[in-house]
Amino acid sequence: MQHTILLAEDDEDIVRLIKLYLEKEGFTVLWARDGVEAVDVFESHNIDLALVDIMMPRMNGYDLTKKIRETSSIPIIILSAAQLDSNKIMGLNLGADDYLVKPFNPLELIARINANIRRAYSLTAQVQPQQDDGKITVGDLVLDTHLLTLQKNGEPIQLTATEYKILIMLMKSPGRVFTKMQIYEEVNGEYLSTDDNTMMVHISNLRDKIEDDPKNPKYIKTVRGLGYKIENL
Repeated sequence: MQHTILLAEDDEDIVRLIKLYLEKEGFTVLWARDGVEAVDVFESHNIDLALVDIMMPRMNGYDLTKKIRETSSIPIIILSAAQLDSNKIMGLNLGADDYLVKPFNPLELIARINANIRRAYSLTAQVQPQQDDGKITVGDLVLDTHLLTLQKNGEPIQLTATEYKILIMLMKSPGRVFTKMQIYEEVNGEYLSTDDNTMMVHISNLRDKIEDDPKNPKYIKTVRGLGYKIENL
């Protein structure tokens, strides 16, 4: 399957190099010279993955990442000359899936693109909601996005509105790690560092409801130092 990649980068030498390698691998590459142009390309095309430079005119890569995350969960890889951990953490917290420091080996970039596409599309292809009934299935869990209900082994499980929003976010992308910030902003809006404990409580309550053994969960896994994911059983 051919995938379309949005390349948001203002350095034409880097653009030529990336396009050369990606097009050789069979990818379609749509180039945007700045963040504002990238938003236009993203909104007018079916984009499968975004490569985002940080330092761009008109709209930087951080703001572009936030803009994409308002409507889409496509993989985003940040390309940046900034090597500080704080820069990487900021990009990942804003919703990026990966971070590659310039200068980079084009073959490593291709490997990271393929890995992110594989995680985002190959794994989720087994559990995408069907258009006719709106159900998402992961293991013994069946979440109905039309009726807003959850069943485990055919038995209904009562969820709060917040728990439902968290679970649907995780079940739509099994295997993908979401940070506490991403989950909280999706559920409740703006995130504050003091909200960490609140999110932990929601996750704990969800585990009590869906896990056979909440202390040894098989569905909602904690990825230490990053966040949470749901396993595709």
